[in-house]
Amino acid sequence: MPLIYLPDAEATQQWGKALGQVLKAGSVLLLSGDLGSGKTTLVQGIAMGLGVTDPVVSPTFTLINEYPEGRLPLYHLDLYRLSPQEAAELYLENYWLGLEVPLGIVAIEWAERLPYLPSNYLQLHLTHQADSSRKLAISIIGTDDFGIDNLTDCFLELEKT
Repeated sequence: MPLIYLPDAEATQQWGKALGQVLKAGSVLLLSGDLGSGKTTLVQGIAMGLGVTDPVVSPTFTLINEYPEGRLPLYHLDLYRLSPQEAAELYLENYWLGLEVPLGIVAIEWAERLPYLPSNYLQLHLTHQADSSRKLAISIIGTDDFGIDNLTDCFLELEKT
């Protein structure tokens, strides 16, 4: 599991932007981490990489924010206030399978509340450090590589310098 050091919120957003530029339709990103660890900041960067121009805010109270105008649609979900049973009732697989919406990128904050998971997803776990930096642990689940191999190598090189 690659571990990437992100020195500040701007670096978190920039990594997200680079990720948004390489993701393909149908990519599911499951984000986890404590409050304030940078999940929404990362999604803001992904939106920038997709060409979304609308402000991206946490959907804690709306549950789902849809941004259709980028290179691919972005579906940003926040399950913080939901139980696993309530999350199941949203039929979120409709988003990652493109059943009722155009296939796009699905980014789910507080994904640990999902009672079921897609067969392929990118697990992104953010840890907030005392110095305001973040550590990002990346796990690829399933057979898709999400196009991030070169991206991860690039950021691992930045960490070494």
